[in-house]
Amino acid sequence: MALLEVKNLEVSYGVIRALKSISFHVNEGEIVSLIGANGAGKTTTMQSIMGLIPIKSGSVVYDGKDITKTPGYKLIPLGMSQVPEGRRVFQELTVYENLLLGAYTKKDKAQIKADIDNICTMFPRLGERRKQVAGTLSGGEQQMLAMGRAMMSHPKLLMLDEPSMGLSPLLVDQVFDIIKGFHKQGVTVLLVEQNAKKALSIADRAYVLETGSITLEGKASELLDNDDIKKAYLGE
Repeated sequence: MALLEVKNLEVSYGVIRALKSISFHVNEGEIVSLIGANGAGKTTTMQSIMGLIPIKSGSVVYDGKDITKTPGYKLIPLGMSQVPEGRRVFQELTVYENLLLGAYTKKDKAQIKADIDNICTMFPRLGERRKQVAGTLSGGEQQMLAMGRAMMSHPKLLMLDEPSMGLSPLLVDQVFDIIKGFHKQGVTVLLVEQNAKKALSIADRAYVLETGSITLEGKASELLDNDDIKKAYLGE
């Protein structure tokens, strides 16, 4: 069953068509990757799904409900959460305060405390730096904080936008291991990622986005073996 369905999505910036009637779906329990080069429209896709930029036409359906015109802040209680491109942690707040903001829709203080403890166990570096201001963390630590913050709302669907951007190869491996860990906990994942090889290695299915259009789709394992994909995205 499709947890997320995007149908004929059109987004424009002035006269420029950023998304050209794209359609895709994410089934419950899957990891689905959306891959493509810079400027392909990946981040625009994520932002339009989350209600952060206006949609010209088409629809977004989440868990059977049309959310096309639903503002982003109303999507979190429905079970959607996003790790935005560039991490976007609250630089002047502490690690603890950032995590607390991730649970702003929750009321059970004991559960929130337990969730923060759980995130700090999952990410020991965050546990060591609970009282540290987020802006002083390394890039990798900020990425972990952004991921931990997104998980504080107990999402059914976690959407990650370029989680490996700017990280060392070692940290990239760690980030993808963490995503797989979230998935094992029952979280459905939509992953937007420029590192096509890593994205395809953990995904069930994938879509290729080029200049605002989906040009290819299929099982991730099959796309890994596709000669066009190898040439364009895998450097082979």
